[in-house]
Amino acid sequence: MWLTTQELIGLPLMPKTPQGIGLKAKQENWERRRKEGVKGNVFEYHISSLPPETQQALRLQAALAVVPIAEMTVQQPNLELSRKFNEASDKAREKAKAKAEACLQLKAFLDQGFPMMSAIEGAAKVKNVSAGSLKNWYYKVQPYPVHEWQAVLITQSGKAKKPSRKAFIEQEAWDCFLADYLRPEKPDLRECYRRTEQLAKHYGWEIASLQTFQRRVLEEIPYEVILLKREGANAVAKLVPALQRTVKDILAGEWINGDGYQHNVFVKWHNGEIVRPKTWFWQDVRTRRILGYRSAISENTDSIRHALMDVIFNYGIPKTITLDNTRAAANKAMTGGVENRYRFKHNELDPKGILPILGIEVHFTSVLYGEGHGQAKPIERAFGRGGIGEKVDKRPELAGFYTGKNVLEKPDNYNGGKDGVDYEIFLQALAAGVAEYNAQLDRKTELCQHDKTLSFDKVWERDYRPSNVRQASPEQLRLLFLQAETISIKRNGEFKLKAAGKLYGLTNTYWAESLIGITDKKVVARFDPDNLHGNVYVYDIEGRFLAEAICREAKGFSDRRAAREQGRLYQKLVKGAKQQAETLELLNAHELASLQPQVQVPEPIEERVKTKLIDTVIQDRNALRVVQEEVEVDEISEFEKAFQLGVAKLKQSKA
Repeated sequence: MWLTTQELIGLPLMPKTPQGIGLKAKQENWERRRKEGVKGNVFEYHISSLPPETQQALRLQAALAVVPIAEMTVQQPNLELSRKFNEASDKAREKAKAKAEACLQLKAFLDQGFPMMSAIEGAAKVKNVSAGSLKNWYYKVQPYPVHEWQAVLITQSGKAKKPSRKAFIEQEAWDCFLADYLRPEKPDLRECYRRTEQLAKHYGWEIASLQTFQRRVLEEIPYEVILLKREGANAVAKLVPALQRTVKDILAGEWINGDGYQHNVFVKWHNGEIVRPKTWFWQDVRTRRILGYRSAISENTDSIRHALMDVIFNYGIPKTITLDNTRAAANKAMTGGVENRYRFKHNELDPKGILPILGIEVHFTSVLYGEGHGQAKPIERAFGRGGIGEKVDKRPELAGFYTGKNVLEKPDNYNGGKDGVDYEIFLQALAAGVAEYNAQLDRKTELCQHDKTLSFDKVWERDYRPSNVRQASPEQLRLLFLQAETISIKRNGEFKLKAAGKLYGLTNTYWAESLIGITDKKVVARFDPDNLHGNVYVYDIEGRFLAEAICREAKGFSDRRAAREQGRLYQKLVKGAKQQAETLELLNAHELASLQPQVQVPEPIEERVKTKLIDTVIQDRNALRVVQEEVEVDEISEFEKAFQLGVAKLKQSKA
């Protein structure tokens, strides 16, 4: 170890000036050398040439300069020590860390050549600990590597060294208690204990106090098991924190989500019925702005379809839609043909729904163990605190008709559904409430939370570009405007619709000339339910347009005008069929006959069915013998066999 003149100034037995150190070095003949990389006569002196007191001071200085690192690091983990370290409290870890640093300080003194006792005293003084304790700690950690010293020095102080006595509970009593307590009815623990206590008296079981039962439930039964048995799997699933999603990568109008909300207001509908209407809302996922809505007596496919028509007409066709897998939202008319639509029976003849035809990708929300997942759609927040319920249902225009959130929160002026606010007034309040919801400032959503001057309307105006969303054609708007019905069609292009109502057995008949000869068994008829005598548009199952059909109304028995129209229709149809037939350039009958192959005329049957027995006379020496030759026939009856036998005997007698 080499030291410069500046490093020696101030040490014990050393002069206080460079000149004095140089003079002392010459007098005592210290070992020295020139310092490399420095111009001039700058010398370094070896520590072994210095006085013993100076060497001791230098070693102490070097030992104190060592920075102890007592944190437990992961190298070759000792599983037992790792478990001990992880189970210890923060306070116990801090104490062990201070002990390990004192041991490292002692090791630094020993590395500098200090005797053991001097090193212990020096390190104990530096770390302000007992020399005896430091000695015990140091010998305790010697068998272990440095990175495990902190775990080795962790003590179990503060914990009872003797195991506490555990109150005894008969296993039968404990089983009965758990079976009673862990039920979906969620009985009170005290009542379960009282019932268990009665059983224990009857059967002579030994049980502990109520507090012991409470403590054992918390200690031995996992919380999620208690939740599962008492509240169900859905409650356990909700232990998982909500998934945080960002909408910054979605364009405005590209992705919408929808859901229905039942208003807590009595409304006198236009048909005179007092109802609590249900409104379907479509909301933009990025900006959270409500884009369209329709209100009806109940949640149905028509209100969903018409609300979507409003969105598409005003802003364009969204790329993706998220909705619940309910009977109304996932109806075949809307989502038929979607692969992940687990609603209703699947039939290959089912027509494609409106959403697949429009090229909209459908995402259904997940169902967690039989219950919906309220965190899945942003529109759910619009129905919560400060949402549609506050901004629509509690408006002053609707005062006196509010029902309350539930049966326990009815207002003092609750009328029990005896009267309702006028239908038109409700629609005005609904429009005003939606406008207020979209225009409210200081929103806490991802795109608004950093600017208190932003509202859903302002974010929409800033981000929405019509060029980013497909615009709808008149044909696509017609799909949304018209109601659909799958029907069977005849080969003459005629079909019937039950749109007039199954209750009275009413039907309308429609016909299109271009559908004559159609081979499809099922087609989709789209019609205006408010004008059933108007034209009906016919599509195939895949959604391709086929024809426009007219309604065939029943005519009066003496209606001559209808008869003339029917006659003209006959003539037009027959004339058109003849013209189409002429274009086929068919062969006439004589030309077709000349192309047929020539066939030999078969021999008459009489020639083939002649004498069945032929006599052949064969001369054998001087005797004559009659030989009977039988002609094979396909089938010989018993009568024919007897007749042939008789003829043979007659010929033999004559011979």
